[in-house]
Amino acid sequence: MAANKTKVKAKKTATVSKAPVKKAKAAAKKEAVKRELKPQKKKTSAVKPSTPAKKAPLKKVASKKTDAAPSSKENEKPEVAASASFIKERKKRGSGKVTFKLPPPPQIEVSNHPKTRIKSLLISQPKPVDTDKNPYLDLARKHNLNVTFRQFIKIEGVAPQDFRAQRIDILAHGAVILTSKLSVDHYFRICNEMRVTVPETMKYFCINEQTAYYLQKYIQYRKRKIFFGHGTILDLVDVIKKNKGEKFLLPVSDVHKEQIVEFLDEMQLTYTKGVFYKTVSANLSDIKTLNDFDVLVFFTPAGIKSLKQNFPSFKQGNTRIAAFGHTTALMVKEQGYRLDIFAPNPVNPSMSGALDAYLRESNKR
Repeated sequence: MAANKTKVKAKKTATVSKAPVKKAKAAAKKEAVKRELKPQKKKTSAVKPSTPAKKAPLKKVASKKTDAAPSSKENEKPEVAASASFIKERKKRGSGKVTFKLPPPPQIEVSNHPKTRIKSLLISQPKPVDTDKNPYLDLARKHNLNVTFRQFIKIEGVAPQDFRAQRIDILAHGAVILTSKLSVDHYFRICNEMRVTVPETMKYFCINEQTAYYLQKYIQYRKRKIFFGHGTILDLVDVIKKNKGEKFLLPVSDVHKEQIVEFLDEMQLTYTKGVFYKTVSANLSDIKTLNDFDVLVFFTPAGIKSLKQNFPSFKQGNTRIAAFGHTTALMVKEQGYRLDIFAPNPVNPSMSGALDAYLRESNKR
């Protein structure tokens, strides 16, 4: 009986042990099938891709490996292109300095009066201190001329009470636009007479380098914020735009160019125009007659007005009149005179150059 029981138990254990073996064999078969299928998929993926399909995965792999670097380069290229197009656009418009274009000057017509010989010049400027470097004295030596210097106008500072009538608070402005040495002198004169201490934080915008260095007469140049252009207000466009939040003060004469005011209006700046000095006619009673001179040379419209005021009965006749600047030339015609020489012109940007060209024709031997 015991032996039979052990046989029955052995059969049961054998049947029980056979079940997991069958399961293991089935699982092994499935794994074998999977293994067989996997290589087949790899083989098909290696066979299927054609030549264009190979390029696609290469691009993907490259983009995955260098994901950060190429993206930064790709982002940089559009920026460079954009900046280049922006520069081209600014060049078309004339760049930042010419974005604000002033109206073109009027055309000036010069008379065809006969160019007879010239022996004497009257220059409406004060006599030069340095006679060796004066262009008009060089002309006199070159063409054997007599040159007389006589200023037709004089500058007078506005009195403090007249300046107060303009109701200008100098300290309410954080920047000053200075167009000449005269504007520098009279700006600090008014500040001194009105007992205004100019703060060190004041910013100075000068139309040229000479005016900027002239500030050393009144302030320590290195310790101030001073900007200057190369002769025109347009040179200061970029600098003024960076300081657009400032309130600007523009010291001018009672007779001044409106182009600067138009420029400030176009830039939409907060500014105050103040008359710090005025231009008046000089007393020319020491000159008996102007017909003793062959050429009268003028540089400002006020000089032409002084001519009319001091010599109301003057008849031009063969006396030639030379004018520098468009406003001066227009004033010559406005007062009823004939314009014979004009500068600046495309050939001669200076008055001395225009006179030299005229003398070469008029004094031919």
